[in-house]
Amino acid sequence: MTSRSCHSVVLAAGLGTRMKSDLPKVMHEIGGLPLVGHVLKVLADAGSERVSVVTGPDMPDLEDLVAKLAAAAQCFVQTDRLGTAHAALAASSAMEMPTDDVLVLFGDTPLVTSETISKVRDALAEGADLVVLGFETKTPHGYGRLLMKDGHLLAIREEKDASDAERQITFCNSGIMGFAGNHALDLMRAIGNDNVKGEYYLTDAVEIANERGLKVVAVAGSEVETQGINNRAQLAACEADFQARKRTEALDSGVTLLAPDTVFFAHDTVIQADVIIEQNVVFGPGVNIRSGAHIRAFSHLEGAAVSSGAVVGPYARLRPGTELGKGVRVGNFVEAKNAKFGEGAKANHLSYVGDARVGAKSNIGAGTITCNYDGFLKHRTEIGSGTFVGSNSTLVAPISIGGGAFVAAGSVITKDVASDAMAFGRSRQQAKDGMAKVLREKLKKAKDQNS
Repeated sequence: MTSRSCHSVVLAAGLGTRMKSDLPKVMHEIGGLPLVGHVLKVLADAGSERVSVVTGPDMPDLEDLVAKLAAAAQCFVQTDRLGTAHAALAASSAMEMPTDDVLVLFGDTPLVTSETISKVRDALAEGADLVVLGFETKTPHGYGRLLMKDGHLLAIREEKDASDAERQITFCNSGIMGFAGNHALDLMRAIGNDNVKGEYYLTDAVEIANERGLKVVAVAGSEVETQGINNRAQLAACEADFQARKRTEALDSGVTLLAPDTVFFAHDTVIQADVIIEQNVVFGPGVNIRSGAHIRAFSHLEGAAVSSGAVVGPYARLRPGTELGKGVRVGNFVEAKNAKFGEGAKANHLSYVGDARVGAKSNIGAGTITCNYDGFLKHRTEIGSGTFVGSNSTLVAPISIGGGAFVAAGSVITKDVASDAMAFGRSRQQAKDGMAKVLREKLKKAKDQNS
């Protein structure tokens, strides 16, 4: 990683009307993170100390999001949409501060990697004054072509202006650029709007820099990582490419995916080696799985931590705040929310455990629920170690059940249970001989009369 200082300008002004959405385009998500969040994360990884985000007018939600994702980032507003250079110059006051590198990226290009951004910065460190990130493609139609000669970038030729020979070029412009800090503002301010649309295009900086005798080069990224998003179909395609990348990373790091194409990851999913993940598993944001865990089919995890040796599912749902200790079993059709399970605890089927602590080696029987919400507030359930909660029990919080206690099946528990106590919370069973036959005959007669 270069030790040079870096200021990055992220262009995120476009409303994205083709997305058919009230949301600014860059607030749509890939892998559970807004598009602009991916770009901000990559810039941090690539060593950019300062970041300016150019938004459109009346985008308070986007500005709030940027503040949440990158507290040090500054937002600038492009009031009139007059092209990419005009957008970048909205942050001119920030670019006046001395820096070695100035990077310009787009908020709707979420898959670019920090390694590729580092290639742009490395070229600047090696003496380039302007660097353009390009990519090779078999389908160049519609892209600006990079006109190269002896390793230098002469110009970026747009499709409509290209000659037949230039249209055969497959090295295309991604839109991402890097400027030497001492030339960035001068080049951007020299860009004119002598074109049909009367807009200021950042790509014109290439020819201006060449006219001034500056060194202009191009570096290559991949077509996948430089794809931009303008509509829902492209958003879906980008999500697919993101998931393919995450699956490859998981497999390469020693994770077993029994059916890789059916497993979906979030941007921050952490899975250690020797984890087994079965078919049709979805990871939302904030999941951490330790080595040796087993996530069985059709499970959904979000904001959860799973320790080694734990088994989740099939058909389990772990919601935010759930922590499973070593060897915990959370089985089919079990939902846990903000619940901590001690080592070796079990909830094997058909239970809801919310706002609770389940002690080590405790067993939660089928059909058990913690009644944690009274319509206004959430309340906690504390279950000690080595406790047995029988099937179909209802634990009405706030409540505490001591270690070693036994709750009889079918109980409604509304008061604390001491350690090693046995609690019954059900009505006494009654049986009336012959009444089943009498009832059947009565019901059959009523049915026959209504036929």
